[in-house]
Amino acid sequence: MKMRAARMYGYKQPLRLDEVPIPEPGPTEVLIKIRATGMCRSDFQLVDGYFPQEIAFPYIPGHEIAGEVAQLGADVPASTGLSEGDLVVVNPAWGDGTCRQCHEGNEQLCTGSGGWIGFGPPGGFAEYVTAPGRYLIRIDPSVNLEAQYLAPLVDAGLTPFRGMKKLQASGRLGGGRTVIVAGIGGLGSYGVQYAKLLGGGATVVALTRSDDKLAVAKENGADHTINTRGKTTDQVRAELAELTGRGEADAALDCSGAPESLALNASLLSAEGALVSVGLMGQRVEFPIFPFVSGERTFSGSFWGNHNDLTEVLAYAGEGRIKHTVTPVKLDDVNDRLDALARGDVIGRQVLVFD
Repeated sequence: MKMRAARMYGYKQPLRLDEVPIPEPGPTEVLIKIRATGMCRSDFQLVDGYFPQEIAFPYIPGHEIAGEVAQLGADVPASTGLSEGDLVVVNPAWGDGTCRQCHEGNEQLCTGSGGWIGFGPPGGFAEYVTAPGRYLIRIDPSVNLEAQYLAPLVDAGLTPFRGMKKLQASGRLGGGRTVIVAGIGGLGSYGVQYAKLLGGGATVVALTRSDDKLAVAKENGADHTINTRGKTTDQVRAELAELTGRGEADAALDCSGAPESLALNASLLSAEGALVSVGLMGQRVEFPIFPFVSGERTFSGSFWGNHNDLTEVLAYAGEGRIKHTVTPVKLDDVNDRLDALARGDVIGRQVLVFD
């Protein structure tokens, strides 16, 4: 039996559409008939050579996967509750189960021999994929969500959720406070919603360089929006003051990771303010030390999310409390759509949809 797959044959090269054998699941694995795979900017970055790890070519990328159980390996335990035909999402972070981070439940931070589907194990730019049964989350049939809306939740919907939870834990959210969500792409369109869900009444301000993306932020609950294109820090601060009464923010979630975005958000932090970055567009960033030390400001990274984070996101989605901005695309158009990601032309999330 054969399937269609978009495969990498090298860095900085277009993907090739191939017919390849459908993979056989191992004893503890599950064969999944993919219904939808989200297209993340990190997929483009993988093809572009941004990430340092080595992968064996030809390689199938794609890490945001939703589909149906097609076959269970002989040793998949009954405790998984999985049956053929079940709708599932794939938790993309596969820890080795032995390091401190895995023991803490943060397998996405595994410092051992773990990895992530679509960045090592073959991914979801194909009609089928295999995954260990323990990394599948079954979607209750009563949840009225199509696969194209479920797939992005395992990264675009998960990553900003964990970042916002860190801001919540820092004590910098709540009534009378201001939280910035910067970079309203695939992650930021969800990040704005989490700022409202977890913010405890904080005023939510969305920052990005596109009016179309700011319109999505407004639809998703942002109290105010600022287009930062071509503006100095002082101009953004003045606009923030006009909108909120203060030219500073108590917390910021940066969903782009671009150095200029991080620098802007850092400069807008109030004393004791917290900045969390979940984006990965740049390679490095520099902040002035004295304002951070003297104002006891904090900067931290937040990477993906763990199993419990993902189940919380899926619960919010199942309750209808999360909006989705999704553009379905076909596998034949994968290279054009990766180019659109590179240009920053995508509003919300593109999702490969399979019949």
